Amino acid sequence: MFDNSAKTVRNSTGFASSEPVTRSIDSVSTDVSGNVASTASTIRQQVSTEPSQPASPVTAPAAPAVAPSIATPDNANIHAPAVAPKIQGAPQTVHEMQATLSAQIATGSPSPAPTPAPAQITAPAPVINMAEARPDDRRDADQARNRAMGYVISCDGGRVVIRTVADLVTEDETTQWAIGRLISINMGKSRIVGLIYKIESTDRTWNEDDENPIIVRAELQGEVFDPTDTSEAVFRKGISNYPHAGAIAHRIRVNDLKIIYEKTGRSCASVGMLSQDETISANINVDELISKHFAILGSTGSGKSSATSLILHRIQENSPGLRILILDPHNEYTRGFRDTSATIDLDTFDLPHWMFQLDEFAEVLFRGNPAVVAEREALRELIPAAKVLYSQNQEGVSLRKTTNNSTATADSPVPYRISDLLSVIEDQIGLLDSTMDRPTLKSLKNRIDSLKNDSRFRFMFSSRMITDNAMETLGKIFRIPSEGKPISILQMAEIPSEVVSSLVSVICRLAFDLTMSSAGRLKILVVCEEAHRYIPDDKGLGFAPTRQAIARIAKEGRKYGTYLCIISQRPGELDATILSQCSTVFALRLSNEVDQDIVRKAISASSASTISFLSSIGNREAIAFGEGLATPMRLRFSNLPNEWLLGHDREDNDGNLSDADMLDVLTQWKRVNQQ
Repeated sequence: MFDNSAKTVRNSTGFASSEPVTRSIDSVSTDVSGNVASTASTIRQQVSTEPSQPASPVTAPAAPAVAPSIATPDNANIHAPAVAPKIQGAPQTVHEMQATLSAQIATGSPSPAPTPAPAQITAPAPVINMAEARPDDRRDADQARNRAMGYVISCDGGRVVIRTVADLVTEDETTQWAIGRLISINMGKSRIVGLIYKIESTDRTWNEDDENPIIVRAELQGEVFDPTDTSEAVFRKGISNYPHAGAIAHRIRVNDLKIIYEKTGRSCASVGMLSQDETISANINVDELISKHFAILGSTGSGKSSATSLILHRIQENSPGLRILILDPHNEYTRGFRDTSATIDLDTFDLPHWMFQLDEFAEVLFRGNPAVVAEREALRELIPAAKVLYSQNQEGVSLRKTTNNSTATADSPVPYRISDLLSVIEDQIGLLDSTMDRPTLKSLKNRIDSLKNDSRFRFMFSSRMITDNAMETLGKIFRIPSEGKPISILQMAEIPSEVVSSLVSVICRLAFDLTMSSAGRLKILVVCEEAHRYIPDDKGLGFAPTRQAIARIAKEGRKYGTYLCIISQRPGELDATILSQCSTVFALRLSNEVDQDIVRKAISASSASTISFLSSIGNREAIAFGEGLATPMRLRFSNLPNEWLLGHDREDNDGNLSDADMLDVLTQWKRVNQQ
């Protein structure tokens, strides 16, 4: 009976139906006094004759309340339910009489006669269904409940509109309705979770002396289900039961936040805390994060490097068998992974020329410029001939005698000597019936001589004795065996910029091929710092084989154990197709509208509106969403220990350089730019 009475009171606000009234009246027992029975008869007649109209007082009509019209940016008027003020001592309405009648039936007491009293207007309070409310939903008894709660007035399947009242300005920010915070909508046995992305006043004004109605817009993220006899409380993505108009919405409970975010288990790791509640840890699912690729995006100075270091350390702790290859364009990662990584610089880097495919070798040969078609096509025939010379261990064999004796192609990973390639070219130049143009062959020979003698490319031609050392070379790059250091850092600051794209193409292609051939025994995470340099959005820029190698990992890598981490401060310049393959995104502050737009296109529709406030979040703060997280969250990354910070090891000084310091600077400068 208590439930029916509570729902009947809600009828006066326009949220509940009138059916409980009839059911409550029909249950009146015959031993109730005649005065009560007469009143019930009057109520039944009024309810049956005017079921859709607001009930009028028994003795005198009350002035109708007018529902305010709420202007919204969608150019639609949303009418809030009207609540008429209650005048003490005034005649009761049908619904109030029904509530009184229900209470009397429950207690068995007759209805007392109304006592005249001075009229006093009291502010209406929203009605709460106590059958659904929980201790965590309730606020201080002295605080108006309508400041903690609101009501659903619109829902389109993915988003919800809530009408509520703004809190008075307080120092406790956790009590405010605010963008980026989670709210919940009570559905009885579950609570729908939404993420606030927009707040606005109903009339575009603010009244310091009165209540301020506001409209809150949120995107639906999932549901928290109450515990049962066989299962604990759990959060699930997606919505199984959409909210109805009038459903109660409120700021999310602390316990529900813990259910959503404080996941435990072998593959879960903490990377910070929620911005909404700093007592709750922000956890990631490491297995989901790496297996479906992820991206870390943020403007310079937003804390991107710190976030990257923290996430990679957490991955390493949870997946010690995973090999991590970091393409480091600024030589800054070694400092943050000194104990767990092996650094490869220009002096120790070795990637033989014969591991390059034809297009990759041509990119190096022409120094990043468009290749001369005739020379590239000549290489397509000449390189296989050089490979035959190596395999037969002979010298002076002409092209005419060797081209038909081998199945090797220009792309086959078969060793060959550059001296053999030059010898084959000279043979072709001396042939009277050569099918190749002599000027083309002479130009090609000069290019190869120049490349071989350039000290910046010694990583390709460092070994005088050409052998099939693929096992040693690849084992060093991909840390096989790891020897306690599963991270490999390739420092590329000193590598010629015109060939970096070709080098990245070779590394990514080899990573994919090795994991595919390992039958699941080898897993590699490739970290592409400043990825917009290798996979630009403009198809006319960059090196096509590099784009193809990275795209292959993004699309097919998870099948074989090759994973991708994209890092960039200019996501607007990234290939949108490759970025969209990253199922988890950590978006730090992005002030550029183009950068925000490319992120908006790459994420799911249920989180698109959260991008709108990326330009104003703080340092080391991020909006994270995707498969590696329970639900989109606004988080603040944890502080890093000093040994995890990225950067360069610099001695503290006052900025003055001695002669010895200047000599060291000049030596390094000449070394980098030596031809």
